[in-house]
Amino acid sequence: MVGVNQKVRIGMIGYQFMGKAHSHAYRDLSFYFENPLKPELTVIAGRNEEAVKEAQEKMGWKSYETDWKKVIERDDIDVIDIVTPNHTHAEIAIAAAKAGKHIITEKPLALTVEEAKEMLQAVEENGVKHMICHNYRFVPAVQYAKKLIEDNKIGRVYHYRANYLQDFIMDPNFPLVWRLKKEVSGSGALGDIGAHSIDLARFLIGEFAEVTGTMETFIKQRPVGEMTGGLNAKGDANEMGEVTVDDAALFIARFENGALGTFEATRFAGGNRNKNKFEINGEKGSIRWDMENMNNLEVYFADDEEGTQGFRLINCTEAVHPYAGAYWPPGHIIGYEHTFIHLIDEFFRGIAEDYQPAPNFDDGVKNQIILEAIEKSSENKSWVSIE
Repeated sequence: MVGVNQKVRIGMIGYQFMGKAHSHAYRDLSFYFENPLKPELTVIAGRNEEAVKEAQEKMGWKSYETDWKKVIERDDIDVIDIVTPNHTHAEIAIAAAKAGKHIITEKPLALTVEEAKEMLQAVEENGVKHMICHNYRFVPAVQYAKKLIEDNKIGRVYHYRANYLQDFIMDPNFPLVWRLKKEVSGSGALGDIGAHSIDLARFLIGEFAEVTGTMETFIKQRPVGEMTGGLNAKGDANEMGEVTVDDAALFIARFENGALGTFEATRFAGGNRNKNKFEINGEKGSIRWDMENMNNLEVYFADDEEGTQGFRLINCTEAVHPYAGAYWPPGHIIGYEHTFIHLIDEFFRGIAEDYQPAPNFDDGVKNQIILEAIEKSSENKSWVSIE
């Protein structure tokens, strides 16, 4: 245990889309939750000095660096937060672990299973706390779905059905950014958004046993460019480059508990901005959820009176719903940004009370193993067992 109101000094490496989300979470954590630790936004790092200085001033950080190694070397840093492109996660996390810093990183954990295992080994050998930012676990409606399943409200699970649908790269002139380069991102829709679906499935119903899938790249070449914030980008129409990741991935899974799963992750589903959804069918009922209506959970119970059966809508904003009691009266909804506050709250409690919070690097390794199995399956056109 550590003292109440003890400061935790954060060093964040990266500053764009996820940097904004994480910064907001640190700033609002103490406003909503009585966490024993208080975040201090000590230093933010990025290669572009002008851009990182602007982020430092806008998001409320005390200082900035242009070299991430200097952040890790600083004595006034307790936590390293990694919100950089995927190919940098392993080097930064391993160095941070060796320096005795607690670590939180964006997903996927690494480019490969080998890298992910090295990261897990580093945090375990150095005794630091670690989390991976699968923030959708921390939606109150998802947490409540987990409780219903654990309370056996839907009985034995037969089906898990997941779709993560986006459309932000459908324009062939959308630039070739780091998310579309395998050497930087590891994979495309599969690792970027499919990884979230995999994590939710593991969290809600259990471990994967085997998978079979297929992947497709619809647009093979794009103008070379770079991200400019959020999911926006700019490019050079005079220079083209090869897309080396998937635009879409579909796969089927068998779970260790006997359930079957179907999954789709695509950035080519026109009209779907961030349609992250699942449906779970069990022997006594069903549950479904959609991120674009994140406060609502739909449930069906087979033992309802005949004539009244069907899906009912639960607005998960009441004090009995996980995390919801920290906010507003029932019916006053929360948003995407609050999922990160909940994740940071769990991370800090793990540090304060000396337990390993989840999802963590072990979850990241298991997720990476499934991602690689799906890629292997697509290449070999076969089922692949999850070791």
